[in-house]
Amino acid sequence: MIKFDNVSKRYGKKQILNKLSFEIPDGKFAVLIGPSGCGKTTTLKMINRLIEPDEGKIYIDGKDIESEDKVQLRRSIGYVIQQIGLFPNMTVAENICVVPKLLKYDKERCDQIVHDMLNMVGMPYDEYAGKYPNEMSGGQQQRIGVLRALAASPPIVLMDEPFGALDPLTREVLQDEMKKLQKKLNKTIVFVTHDMGEALKLADTIIFMEKGQIVQMAPPEEMLKNPSSSLVRSFLGKHSDGEMSSISVEDFMRTNIITVDQDRGILECTERMARSGVDTVVVVDEEDKYVGTVSIRDIKLRGMGENTIKPLISRNVQTVQRDGNAQECFDYLLNSGDNYVIVLNEDDTLAGIVTKNSMAKALSEALWG
Repeated sequence: MIKFDNVSKRYGKKQILNKLSFEIPDGKFAVLIGPSGCGKTTTLKMINRLIEPDEGKIYIDGKDIESEDKVQLRRSIGYVIQQIGLFPNMTVAENICVVPKLLKYDKERCDQIVHDMLNMVGMPYDEYAGKYPNEMSGGQQQRIGVLRALAASPPIVLMDEPFGALDPLTREVLQDEMKKLQKKLNKTIVFVTHDMGEALKLADTIIFMEKGQIVQMAPPEEMLKNPSSSLVRSFLGKHSDGEMSSISVEDFMRTNIITVDQDRGILECTERMARSGVDTVVVVDEEDKYVGTVSIRDIKLRGMGENTIKPLISRNVQTVQRDGNAQECFDYLLNSGDNYVIVLNEDDTLAGIVTKNSMAKALSEALWG
Protein backbone atom coordinates (compact mmCIF):
# COMPACT_ATOMS: atom_id res chain seq x y z
CA MET A 1 0.00 0.00 0.00
CA ILE A 2 1.12 3.55 -0.78
CA LYS A 3 0.18 6.12 1.85
CA PHE A 4 0.63 9.90 1.84
CA ASP A 5 0.28 11.51 5.28
CA ASN A 6 -0.06 15.34 5.25
CA VAL A 7 2.57 15.77 2.53
CA SER A 8 3.45 19.33 1.52
CA LYS A 9 5.90 20.81 -0.97
CA ARG A 10 6.88 24.39 -1.79
CA TYR A 11 9.15 25.98 -4.35
CA GLY A 12 9.97 29.39 -2.93
CA LYS A 13 6.65 31.00 -2.05
CA LYS A 14 4.64 28.73 -4.36
CA GLN A 15 2.76 25.92 -2.62
CA ILE A 16 2.85 22.85 -4.90
CA LEU A 17 1.30 20.31 -2.51
CA ASN A 18 -0.72 21.24 0.56
CA LYS A 19 -1.12 18.59 3.28
CA LEU A 20 -1.86 15.81 0.82
CA SER A 21 -3.24 12.61 2.39
CA PHE A 22 -4.49 9.50 0.58
CA GLU A 23 -3.93 5.74 0.27
CA ILE A 24 -3.60 3.46 -2.77
CA PRO A 25 -4.21 -0.25 -1.96
CA ASP A 26 -2.00 -2.97 -3.41
CA GLY A 27 -2.84 -4.11 -6.94
CA LYS A 28 -4.89 -1.03 -7.84
CA PHE A 29 -4.59 1.25 -10.87
CA ALA A 30 -4.68 4.85 -9.57
CA VAL A 31 -4.75 7.78 -11.98
CA LEU A 32 -3.69 11.29 -10.99
CA ILE A 33 -5.40 13.97 -13.07
CA GLY A 34 -6.08 17.68 -12.91
CA PRO A 35 -5.19 21.00 -14.57
CA SER A 36 -1.58 21.95 -15.32
CA GLY A 37 0.31 22.88 -12.17
CA CYS A 38 -2.02 20.99 -9.83
CA GLY A 39 0.85 18.88 -8.43
CA LYS A 40 0.13 15.49 -9.99
CA THR A 41 3.65 14.89 -11.40
CA THR A 42 5.24 16.16 -8.18
CA THR A 43 3.09 13.68 -6.26
CA LEU A 44 4.19 10.85 -8.54
CA LYS A 45 7.90 11.68 -8.26
CA MET A 46 7.72 11.71 -4.47
CA ILE A 47 6.91 8.00 -4.44
CA ASN A 48 10.39 7.09 -5.73
CA ARG A 49 12.03 10.10 -4.02
CA LEU A 50 12.92 11.99 -7.17
CA ILE A 51 11.34 14.86 -5.25
CA GLU A 52 11.43 15.08 -1.46
CA PRO A 53 8.55 16.53 0.61
CA ASP A 54 9.04 19.55 2.86
CA GLU A 55 6.55 18.17 5.36
CA GLY A 56 4.67 14.94 5.95
CA LYS A 57 5.46 11.28 5.43
CA ILE A 58 5.12 8.76 2.59
CA TYR A 59 4.84 5.06 3.38
CA ILE A 60 5.09 1.97 1.21
CA ASP A 61 3.80 -1.18 2.91
CA GLY A 62 4.02 0.63 6.25
CA LYS A 63 7.66 1.69 5.85
CA ASP A 64 8.65 5.35 5.78
CA ILE A 65 10.44 5.74 2.43
CA GLU A 66 12.63 8.50 3.89
CA SER A 67 14.48 5.78 5.78
CA GLU A 68 15.03 3.73 2.60
CA ASP A 69 18.15 3.94 0.45
CA LYS A 70 17.18 5.99 -2.63
CA VAL A 71 18.95 3.75 -5.12
CA GLN A 72 17.47 0.56 -3.74
CA LEU A 73 14.03 2.16 -3.56
CA ARG A 74 14.13 3.21 -7.22
CA ARG A 75 15.31 -0.22 -8.33
CA SER A 76 12.24 -1.69 -6.66
CA ILE A 77 9.81 0.70 -8.38
CA GLY A 78 9.16 0.71 -12.13
CA TYR A 79 9.17 4.11 -13.85
CA VAL A 80 7.87 5.05 -17.31
CA ILE A 81 7.90 8.56 -18.79
CA GLN A 82 6.53 10.13 -21.97
CA GLN A 83 10.02 10.55 -23.48
CA ILE A 84 10.51 6.76 -23.23
CA GLY A 85 14.18 7.08 -22.33
CA LEU A 86 15.47 3.91 -24.02
CA PHE A 87 19.24 3.70 -24.31
CA PRO A 88 19.93 4.14 -28.06
CA ASN A 89 23.16 2.10 -27.98
CA MET A 90 21.42 -0.91 -26.38
CA THR A 91 19.30 -3.55 -28.04
CA VAL A 92 15.72 -4.24 -26.95
CA ALA A 93 16.90 -7.16 -24.82
CA GLU A 94 19.60 -5.03 -23.16
CA ASN A 95 17.16 -2.20 -22.50
CA ILE A 96 14.62 -4.52 -20.88
CA CYS A 97 17.24 -6.03 -18.61
CA VAL A 98 18.85 -2.83 -17.30
CA VAL A 99 17.40 -3.21 -13.79
CA PRO A 100 17.64 -7.03 -13.60
CA LYS A 101 21.37 -6.72 -14.37
CA LEU A 102 21.79 -4.08 -11.66
CA LEU A 103 20.12 -6.56 -9.31
CA LYS A 104 22.71 -9.19 -10.36
CA TYR A 105 20.34 -11.52 -12.23
CA ASP A 106 22.28 -14.14 -14.21
CA LYS A 107 22.25 -14.26 -18.02
CA GLU A 108 19.83 -17.18 -18.23
CA ARG A 109 17.29 -15.45 -16.01
CA CYS A 110 17.63 -12.18 -17.95
CA ASP A 111 17.09 -14.00 -21.24
CA GLN A 112 13.95 -15.65 -19.89
CA ILE A 113 12.64 -12.29 -18.71
CA VAL A 114 13.10 -10.84 -22.21
CA HIS A 115 11.28 -13.82 -23.76
CA ASP A 116 8.40 -13.53 -21.30
CA MET A 117 8.09 -9.75 -21.53
CA LEU A 118 8.07 -9.60 -25.33
CA ASN A 119 5.62 -12.48 -25.50
CA MET A 120 3.16 -10.59 -23.27
CA VAL A 121 2.84 -7.76 -25.79
CA GLY A 122 2.94 -9.88 -28.95
CA MET A 123 6.47 -8.92 -30.04
CA PRO A 124 8.31 -12.11 -31.13
CA TYR A 125 11.68 -12.53 -29.42
CA ASP A 126 13.54 -13.53 -32.60
CA GLU A 127 12.28 -10.44 -34.42
CA TYR A 128 12.67 -7.76 -31.75
CA ALA A 129 15.23 -8.77 -29.08
CA GLY A 130 18.21 -7.71 -31.20
CA LYS A 131 16.75 -4.49 -32.56
CA TYR A 132 17.86 -1.02 -31.53
CA PRO A 133 15.37 1.71 -30.56
CA ASN A 134 15.82 3.67 -33.81
CA GLU A 135 14.70 0.60 -35.76
CA MET A 136 11.23 0.65 -34.18
CA SER A 137 8.14 2.85 -34.25
CA GLY A 138 7.21 5.18 -31.40
CA GLY A 139 4.54 2.76 -30.20
CA GLN A 140 6.98 -0.17 -30.19
CA GLN A 141 9.57 1.89 -28.30
CA GLN A 142 6.98 2.83 -25.69
CA ARG A 143 6.07 -0.86 -25.27
CA ILE A 144 9.72 -1.59 -24.53
CA GLY A 145 9.75 1.28 -22.03
CA VAL A 146 6.81 -0.31 -20.22
CA LEU A 147 8.42 -3.77 -20.32
CA ARG A 148 11.67 -2.37 -18.92
CA ALA A 149 9.72 -0.94 -15.98
CA LEU A 150 8.14 -4.35 -15.36
CA ALA A 151 11.21 -6.52 -15.98
CA ALA A 152 12.37 -6.89 -12.38
CA SER A 153 8.77 -7.52 -11.28
CA PRO A 154 8.45 -4.41 -9.07
CA PRO A 155 5.28 -4.26 -6.97
CA ILE A 156 4.78 -0.58 -7.91
CA VAL A 157 5.02 1.07 -11.34
CA LEU A 158 4.93 4.85 -11.82
CA MET A 159 3.84 6.20 -15.22
CA ASP A 160 4.07 9.90 -16.12
CA GLU A 161 1.88 10.55 -19.20
CA PRO A 162 3.53 7.59 -20.95
CA PHE A 163 1.28 7.63 -24.03
CA GLY A 164 0.86 11.39 -24.43
CA ALA A 165 3.15 11.75 -27.46
CA LEU A 166 1.62 8.88 -29.46
CA ASP A 167 -1.03 9.01 -32.17
CA PRO A 168 -4.59 8.22 -30.99
CA LEU A 169 -4.77 4.71 -32.47
CA THR A 170 -1.42 3.59 -31.02
CA ARG A 171 -2.31 5.22 -27.72
CA GLU A 172 -5.58 3.29 -27.49
CA VAL A 173 -3.84 -0.02 -28.26
CA LEU A 174 -1.20 0.59 -25.58
CA GLN A 175 -3.86 1.58 -23.05
CA ASP A 176 -5.56 -1.77 -23.65
CA GLU A 177 -2.26 -3.63 -23.31
CA MET A 178 -1.36 -1.74 -20.13
CA LYS A 179 -4.65 -2.58 -18.47
CA LYS A 180 -4.28 -6.27 -19.39
CA LEU A 181 -0.72 -6.37 -18.04
CA GLN A 182 -1.77 -4.71 -14.79
CA LYS A 183 -4.54 -7.22 -14.22
CA LYS A 184 -2.34 -10.17 -15.18
CA LEU A 185 0.65 -9.13 -13.06
CA ASN A 186 -1.37 -7.55 -10.20
CA LYS A 187 0.86 -4.46 -9.99
CA THR A 188 0.07 -1.24 -8.16
CA ILE A 189 0.20 1.45 -10.84
CA VAL A 190 0.20 5.20 -10.29
CA PHE A 191 -0.47 6.93 -13.61
CA VAL A 192 -0.41 10.65 -14.44
CA THR A 193 -2.54 11.96 -17.32
CA HIS A 194 -4.33 15.12 -18.42
CA ASP A 195 -6.82 13.09 -20.51
CA MET A 196 -10.03 12.21 -18.67
CA GLY A 197 -10.96 9.61 -21.30
CA GLU A 198 -7.69 7.80 -20.56
CA ALA A 199 -8.32 8.06 -16.82
CA LEU A 200 -11.84 6.63 -17.11
CA LYS A 201 -10.58 3.77 -19.26
CA LEU A 202 -7.65 2.72 -17.09
CA ALA A 203 -8.35 3.64 -13.48
CA ASP A 204 -9.67 1.68 -10.56
CA THR A 205 -9.47 4.99 -8.69
CA ILE A 206 -9.21 8.52 -10.08
CA ILE A 207 -7.45 11.10 -7.90
CA PHE A 208 -8.47 14.55 -9.13
CA MET A 209 -6.16 17.34 -7.96
CA GLU A 210 -6.31 21.12 -7.94
CA LYS A 211 -3.80 23.55 -6.42
CA GLY A 212 -1.92 20.82 -4.59
CA GLN A 213 -4.96 19.26 -2.96
CA ILE A 214 -7.32 16.39 -3.75
CA VAL A 215 -10.67 17.65 -5.01
CA GLN A 216 -12.16 14.17 -5.42
CA MET A 217 -10.89 10.61 -5.13
CA ALA A 218 -13.31 8.02 -6.44
CA PRO A 219 -13.81 5.09 -8.82
CA PRO A 220 -14.73 6.17 -12.39
CA GLU A 221 -18.40 5.22 -12.02
CA GLU A 222 -18.84 7.29 -8.86
CA MET A 223 -17.04 10.29 -10.33
CA LEU A 224 -19.21 10.15 -13.45
CA LYS A 225 -22.40 10.05 -11.40
CA ASN A 226 -21.39 12.55 -8.72
CA PRO A 227 -18.62 14.97 -9.79
CA SER A 228 -17.67 16.97 -6.70
CA SER A 229 -17.13 20.34 -8.39
CA SER A 230 -17.63 22.29 -11.60
CA LEU A 231 -13.94 21.74 -12.42
CA VAL A 232 -14.27 17.95 -12.18
CA ARG A 233 -17.47 18.15 -14.24
CA SER A 234 -15.71 20.19 -16.94
CA PHE A 235 -12.90 17.62 -17.14
CA LEU A 236 -15.45 14.83 -17.43
CA GLY A 237 -17.06 16.76 -20.29
CA LYS A 238 -19.13 14.56 -22.57
CA HIS A 239 -18.51 11.54 -20.29
CA SER A 240 -20.54 13.05 -17.44
CA ASP A 241 -24.18 12.08 -16.94
CA GLY A 242 -25.10 15.73 -16.51
CA GLU A 243 -23.64 16.65 -19.89
CA MET A 244 -25.16 13.91 -22.00
CA SER A 245 -28.30 15.81 -23.05
CA SER A 246 -26.23 18.58 -24.65
CA ILE A 247 -23.99 16.33 -26.75
CA SER A 248 -24.12 17.11 -30.45
CA VAL A 249 -24.02 14.78 -33.43
CA GLU A 250 -20.52 16.07 -34.18
CA ASP A 251 -19.16 14.36 -31.05
CA PHE A 252 -19.87 10.89 -32.46
CA MET A 253 -19.84 11.15 -36.23
CA ARG A 254 -17.32 9.33 -38.40
CA THR A 255 -15.44 11.35 -40.98
CA ASN A 256 -13.60 8.60 -42.90
CA ILE A 257 -16.26 8.24 -45.59
CA ILE A 258 -16.03 6.95 -49.16
CA THR A 259 -17.26 9.78 -51.41
CA VAL A 260 -17.55 9.96 -55.20
CA ASP A 261 -18.47 12.58 -57.76
CA GLN A 262 -21.88 12.15 -59.39
CA ASP A 263 -20.31 11.83 -62.86
CA ARG A 264 -18.14 8.82 -61.95
CA GLY A 265 -18.56 5.54 -63.81
CA ILE A 266 -20.46 2.48 -62.58
CA LEU A 267 -17.47 0.12 -62.64
CA GLU A 268 -15.20 2.61 -60.90
CA CYS A 269 -17.67 3.01 -58.01
CA THR A 270 -18.22 -0.73 -57.73
CA GLU A 271 -14.48 -1.28 -57.55
CA ARG A 272 -14.06 1.38 -54.84
CA MET A 273 -16.81 -0.21 -52.77
CA ALA A 274 -15.22 -3.65 -53.12
CA ARG A 275 -11.75 -2.39 -52.16
CA SER A 276 -13.09 -0.45 -49.17
CA GLY A 277 -15.40 -3.22 -47.93
CA VAL A 278 -18.55 -1.06 -48.05
CA ASP A 279 -21.87 -1.48 -49.86
CA THR A 280 -22.69 2.23 -50.27
CA VAL A 281 -20.88 5.40 -51.35
CA VAL A 282 -21.83 8.99 -50.60
CA VAL A 283 -22.17 11.21 -53.67
CA VAL A 284 -21.04 14.85 -53.60
CA ASP A 285 -20.88 17.59 -56.23
CA GLU A 286 -17.88 19.67 -57.27
CA GLU A 287 -18.33 21.92 -54.21
CA ASP A 288 -18.40 18.89 -51.89
CA LYS A 289 -22.11 19.38 -51.22
CA TYR A 290 -24.18 16.31 -50.45
CA VAL A 291 -26.09 14.92 -53.41
CA GLY A 292 -27.20 11.48 -52.20
CA THR A 293 -26.05 7.88 -51.96
CA VAL A 294 -25.55 4.95 -54.30
CA SER A 295 -25.54 1.37 -53.02
CA ILE A 296 -24.36 -1.83 -54.62
CA ARG A 297 -28.01 -2.89 -54.65
CA ASP A 298 -28.91 0.21 -56.68
CA ILE A 299 -26.22 -0.70 -59.19
CA LYS A 300 -27.41 -4.29 -59.49
CA LEU A 301 -31.08 -3.35 -59.90
CA ARG A 302 -30.84 -0.22 -62.04
CA GLY A 303 -27.30 0.07 -63.31
CA MET A 304 -27.56 -1.90 -66.54
CA GLY A 305 -26.79 0.31 -69.51
CA GLU A 306 -25.82 3.34 -67.43
CA ASN A 307 -22.44 4.99 -67.90
CA THR A 308 -22.37 7.01 -64.68
CA ILE A 309 -23.92 6.69 -61.25
CA LYS A 310 -25.92 9.93 -61.62
CA PRO A 311 -29.25 8.23 -62.55
CA LEU A 312 -28.88 5.85 -59.59
CA ILE A 313 -28.50 8.46 -56.84
CA SER A 314 -30.94 8.10 -53.96
CA ARG A 315 -31.97 10.84 -51.50
CA ASN A 316 -33.80 8.50 -49.13
CA VAL A 317 -31.14 8.54 -46.39
CA GLN A 318 -31.91 10.71 -43.35
CA THR A 319 -29.69 13.80 -42.94
CA VAL A 320 -28.89 15.76 -39.76
CA GLN A 321 -26.89 18.88 -38.98
CA ARG A 322 -23.53 18.41 -37.25
CA ASP A 323 -24.64 20.60 -34.32
CA GLY A 324 -27.89 18.64 -33.99
CA ASN A 325 -28.81 16.83 -30.78
CA ALA A 326 -27.17 13.40 -30.57
CA GLN A 327 -30.06 11.87 -28.64
CA GLU A 328 -32.54 12.67 -31.41
CA CYS A 329 -30.14 11.14 -33.94
CA PHE A 330 -29.78 8.02 -31.80
CA ASP A 331 -33.55 7.75 -31.34
CA TYR A 332 -34.01 7.84 -35.11
CA LEU A 333 -31.46 5.07 -35.69
CA LEU A 334 -32.98 2.91 -32.98
CA ASN A 335 -36.54 3.29 -34.24
CA SER A 336 -35.93 3.18 -37.99
CA GLY A 337 -34.54 0.44 -40.17
CA ASP A 338 -31.64 2.62 -41.30
CA ASN A 339 -28.05 1.74 -40.44
CA TYR A 340 -26.71 5.29 -40.64
CA VAL A 341 -27.55 8.97 -41.06
CA ILE A 342 -25.67 11.56 -43.11
CA VAL A 343 -24.25 14.54 -41.20
CA LEU A 344 -24.13 17.90 -43.01
CA ASN A 345 -22.54 21.27 -42.37
CA GLU A 346 -24.62 24.47 -42.51
CA ASP A 347 -23.79 24.92 -46.20
CA ASP A 348 -24.92 21.35 -47.01
CA THR A 349 -21.37 20.11 -47.50
CA LEU A 350 -20.67 16.64 -46.16
CA ALA A 351 -19.43 16.51 -42.55
CA GLY A 352 -19.63 12.78 -41.74
CA ILE A 353 -21.96 9.94 -40.85
CA VAL A 354 -23.32 8.42 -37.66
CA THR A 355 -23.72 4.65 -37.87
CA LYS A 356 -25.36 2.18 -35.53
CA ASN A 357 -21.87 0.94 -34.67
CA SER A 358 -20.62 4.43 -33.73
CA MET A 359 -23.84 4.96 -31.78
CA ALA A 360 -23.29 1.74 -29.82
CA LYS A 361 -19.71 2.76 -29.06
CA ALA A 362 -20.85 6.20 -27.91
CA LEU A 363 -23.48 4.73 -25.62
CA SER A 364 -21.05 2.23 -24.12
CA GLU A 365 -18.51 5.01 -23.46
CA ALA A 366 -21.19 7.10 -21.80
CA LEU A 367 -22.21 4.19 -19.57
CA TRP A 368 -18.87 2.62 -18.74
CA GLY A 369 -16.16 5.10 -19.82
